[in-house]
Amino acid sequence: MHIGVIAGGGALPKHVVKAAQTDGHEVTIIALKGFAKALDYEEAKAFGIAEFGKITKALKKAKATHICFAGIVKRPDFKSLKPDLKAMFHMGGAMKAAKQGDDALMRYLLGLFEKEGFEVIAPQDVCQSLLLPEGILGAIALTEQHKNDAQKACEIASAIGALDIGQGAVICDGVVLAVEAQEGTDAMLRRIAELPVEIRGSSIERKGVLAKMIKPTQETRVDLPTIGPATLENAAAAGLAGIVAEGGRAFIIDREEVIALANAAGLFIAGLPASKS
Repeated sequence: MHIGVIAGGGALPKHVVKAAQTDGHEVTIIALKGFAKALDYEEAKAFGIAEFGKITKALKKAKATHICFAGIVKRPDFKSLKPDLKAMFHMGGAMKAAKQGDDALMRYLLGLFEKEGFEVIAPQDVCQSLLLPEGILGAIALTEQHKNDAQKACEIASAIGALDIGQGAVICDGVVLAVEAQEGTDAMLRRIAELPVEIRGSSIERKGVLAKMIKPTQETRVDLPTIGPATLENAAAAGLAGIVAEGGRAFIIDREEVIALANAAGLFIAGLPASKS
């Protein structure tokens, strides 16, 4: 298999590339300008997010058969994009899809690559070892005290996900402290850290749970919920007691570092049984 990894920001693309190469697959890396740095990868080709023609040409020249989208890519400002000739033919469709939500936009873009003859595979198909397992990671347990908050956080995260708003929610003593939208999880957690300590937890008395849930109707080949070191650092700064996500349906990046940070701060990380929906 020859995999074209279309890399956005964050650490996930590097893990995907390493796992694919370890399994003996050929890899061609497309580093999206403004999100991934080509210098971070050996022999990466850098293109703008709207250079669809150049990207597909490079992948076909390399004889890639599959593509894998990995990493953070924020919704573009269509007015500022500089599409190449091939992309111009699809801009109208992309803008129409974007008005229906991020998931609709991603489905549209994946469809374009499939029409070019590529098979789209998910990052979790390449590196299953990154998936959050069910159960408790680390030394801190999910106690009865926090289970109600965890359950409600999962419900709220799923509810906003069904509306294609975001993947995360934070509940403290039954109160919704924040939901995730376009700003992302880390920015959401920083907002919580600025709330009055009377309504949230602290390093002395940790309270509140972050849930990260896959959107109920989400295209699962892209954008699974991700927990990484920054998530733990920001959750700790916000005074939270822990983080939950569905086992097998979320990534945990740099697992040993994440567990060490959680243990040091006194936070739990729990992989919950996946919902049947």
